[in-house]
Amino acid sequence: MITVKRLTLEDARIILEAAEVRAKAIGVAETICVCDDGGHLIALHRMTGARITGVEIAMAKAFTAAGHRRATHKFNASPSGPALPGNEAFGIHAMHPGKFAIFVGGFPIEVEGDVVGGVGISGGNGEQDTQVGEAGIAAFLASLKAGKSF
Repeated sequence: MITVKRLTLEDARIILEAAEVRAKAIGVAETICVCDDGGHLIALHRMTGARITGVEIAMAKAFTAAGHRRATHKFNASPSGPALPGNEAFGIHAMHPGKFAIFVGGFPIEVEGDVVGGVGISGGNGEQDTQVGEAGIAAFLASLKAGKSF
């Protein structure tokens, strides 16, 4: 038997809050999605003014990062090339229609070497989405060190 670490709604709230603080600090309205290790939605927050299309995009980014255990932008930076016909990531999107994202903004959430979930950010440019996602994950990891979770 194995022991599985699980994100809680309280963990997701820590991520959402810190991500929103960062988004406001850099002046961008983002949609922030947190999912569990199976890619199932735990929490979704669309900031006031964020595009409606960001909801599905953020969900796909979180699903991809958690399910494939790597940041979404890495699919286009892999040694075998971008997700085009004949390359490593091509075709995965067909296996998960509408749920698989290969552009920046999806990040796995790792605890002690295990992927426990994913966060997806949509609304800014790649650099902004990255800053917002990293802020959320950093706050969550800091909460673990402070004994506030798991």
